[in-house]
Amino acid sequence: MTAKTQQKKISHQEFQPDLVNLCRTLGIDFSSPQAFIKSLPFSAHDSTAGIENELQTVVKGDSHTADLPCFIRESNYFKNIIKRAKSGDNDKTIPNSLRNYIDKNPGNIWENSWVRFKKSLLSPYANHIFNRDLLSDKSNPESGRRSDADQYFIQDGDETLVRIPVSYLLKLSLADLISREKENHSVIKVTGETLMHHFLNDNTSPELFSFHTVGHGHGRSIGDAVASEAMKRYLLTQLLTLHANTAFGLTDSGQTVFTYFSAHPPIRQKQLNEMIPDAFYRELFMSPCLSGWDKGEDKKSYMGLCHRVLSRSQLNAVAKLKEAGIITRNLVVLPNTSNISLANNGTHVSLGSRKLSALLADKTSGYTPDHEKYLGDLTIKITEHFLPLFVNTYSAAPYRMDFTDFHPEQILAFLPHELDYTHLRMIWRRWKKKARLKIMGKTVTPWGPHFIDKLLSRIFGLKGDVVPDFRLIDYFACLMSTDESPALDGHTGNDVRLKKDLADMGVFDTRMPLYLLYRMRKHADMGFSGFEGRYYSMFDSFGDDLAQSVNLQMLITALCFQYMLTGEVTHNDIPDDPFTESERRQIFFGTAIGIPTFYIHTDSTNLFLKRILASVKNTRKSRRYPGYIRVSNREYMKGLVRVLRNDGEGLIQELGLEKTMSDLEKRLDGAHVHSVEAKLGKGILSNVSRNRKRPVTNPLKVPAAEFNTTAEAYYRDDLRRKQIHEALVHLKEEFARMELWVTFRETAYQETLSSILRNETPDAFIDRMIEAFQEDTLTGSDITQLSGLLILSIHLDIKKNSLDKTRKTQLAVASTEC
Repeated sequence: MTAKTQQKKISHQEFQPDLVNLCRTLGIDFSSPQAFIKSLPFSAHDSTAGIENELQTVVKGDSHTADLPCFIRESNYFKNIIKRAKSGDNDKTIPNSLRNYIDKNPGNIWENSWVRFKKSLLSPYANHIFNRDLLSDKSNPESGRRSDADQYFIQDGDETLVRIPVSYLLKLSLADLISREKENHSVIKVTGETLMHHFLNDNTSPELFSFHTVGHGHGRSIGDAVASEAMKRYLLTQLLTLHANTAFGLTDSGQTVFTYFSAHPPIRQKQLNEMIPDAFYRELFMSPCLSGWDKGEDKKSYMGLCHRVLSRSQLNAVAKLKEAGIITRNLVVLPNTSNISLANNGTHVSLGSRKLSALLADKTSGYTPDHEKYLGDLTIKITEHFLPLFVNTYSAAPYRMDFTDFHPEQILAFLPHELDYTHLRMIWRRWKKKARLKIMGKTVTPWGPHFIDKLLSRIFGLKGDVVPDFRLIDYFACLMSTDESPALDGHTGNDVRLKKDLADMGVFDTRMPLYLLYRMRKHADMGFSGFEGRYYSMFDSFGDDLAQSVNLQMLITALCFQYMLTGEVTHNDIPDDPFTESERRQIFFGTAIGIPTFYIHTDSTNLFLKRILASVKNTRKSRRYPGYIRVSNREYMKGLVRVLRNDGEGLIQELGLEKTMSDLEKRLDGAHVHSVEAKLGKGILSNVSRNRKRPVTNPLKVPAAEFNTTAEAYYRDDLRRKQIHEALVHLKEEFARMELWVTFRETAYQETLSSILRNETPDAFIDRMIEAFQEDTLTGSDITQLSGLLILSIHLDIKKNSLDKTRKTQLAVASTEC
């Protein structure tokens, strides 16, 4: 060991908390097994949860009314390339391709298009909100307008048009909705103003975060509470979309907006990205960050930084593939200089601990940010071993790939930055085997010239593959540590060192947060202490899939603290070298691809992984890779369930999660029916069958383009309607509960409820709304009424959770003082 290496190891271990004192500080009660479980962080009454959803948007309209084609046609970029093509200075291919993109769109669907409408249609209050959001610094009313403010207006004769992305349209729609009706009760207006702050944006997409945090209790699990809040927020988003379509004259002007869940960057947006430079792509699709930040232009610049960094990073991944021996010839298809992965849409679920948050807020408690970091990093390392349970089981994003797509420099995306070369080569070999890329027994991949690859595919019947969750492959999900800078060794500041190393390598930028599958939410940054799960793509159902996955996430997180506070698992059990890190993460990525097996070195230094493998059946020594164990992915997940059953028995009982465990086992045993991958796949193929007017049950018998565009249509229509219906039924059930009516009997709410329902019962009114949604006959009055009822319900949830939070925080602090 060199002196430098020895110094590094010593410095990374310089903070070693004493376990006995730590347990005393945390108020851990060892008097009985039940008392111990109840006193753990993230136990039943200690956990809080919140969720962040990213949505897909489209505008339906012809190329002369939708903003995206109009903006492209009117842009200097388009005019310049046409002039240069006419003068012979450049090829006519690009302007012709753009013309075809604009003029040949049979469905008239424009993904992530902005909208334009008459400014005079905004209510005075909505106009006030818009003007405030145009300030260069919202915290300073005297700061003047943003330097780019003129970009959000178009002069059409004597009429001024507003031009904004749908992510901001939703906020303006809410401002307009709560101020337009004179009869709106004050509780609706005040609550609506509060909810506006929760409508933000991702790099491209609308980003909505929980209206309130939730906890365990009132006869339901924390997952049920998360699902309830998410359903109401999704339903309100649909109503705001409908309101904007009518009140702002969007539908009348040929721009009908839809918002829904869809994980992948849209196919046509990918095609457009291949035709244009990265700067013009950012001009078309990057959100201006009008909402959510005092200095929106600074945030917009940061979004641009993210896009440039990831575009550069994927180009650098090509060199790594060559170093790894995966690219063996000089003929490659270079990735575009504009990376589109930031147009993906995922769901992030954050769990918080009342106890840890209260201790960190108290500077005299003895629990410090160093403790938080030490325990947080180990929690992440332990949790990563369990993450394959979520992929495809509770969350998925099916994607069809043709043989012509199997260029490693494109299909492997960011994996060269996420996995060690050994595991990367193993995954690539198994992926090619899964996709049956063979001609006369020899494995082949596309050569490059598209017409040759298509010919090979047709002659030899090379179908390609179906990937259960391609979002997790196409997206930069996590960063691999370097030898000199581990990301999760428990030492404060390790993330800063790692980002510096990766920036020097051209992989990342120090100004961006560290990408991880399970990320710590530091109290100093977020105001609470907890963890964020960033591995969710799409759910088929809120109540079935989202709810159970959140329950499982809480169980695993609490189990991590059980392991740590009993000394069963330490940082030494899961070493921090890149190979060991990659060894556990290969299982996660292989699951997303649908690879049935993986390999673990017999001399693995990961003692926790070996502990799990002791519960896994049917492992054997690998014949292909001497010194490795061959493990079935399906058996590994069943082994994880055994570990949860055995080690987490007390937690399962305390948290009331026997139903969740039974549901998990059902999904694993009957994955072809009960997994989210299967449910979404069935829905997509049913639409393929309907379009073809004959049954289709095998996605490999459907060309990739047809499958993927049908999937987008399924998410936009059938799944959206299904989830709206689920949310409405849930709202109806909530109003049927007697305890809710006790609240409504209070004088403060009687007048509000009466003015919303107009002599109808909630049951009859919501039934009428369900029918109107199904038949597309919802009127403006219906939208206003249903929105009012929904906002009132959300207001009561906020009020109830606020009281619960205060009560339980006091209990958590009291327990630690005892």
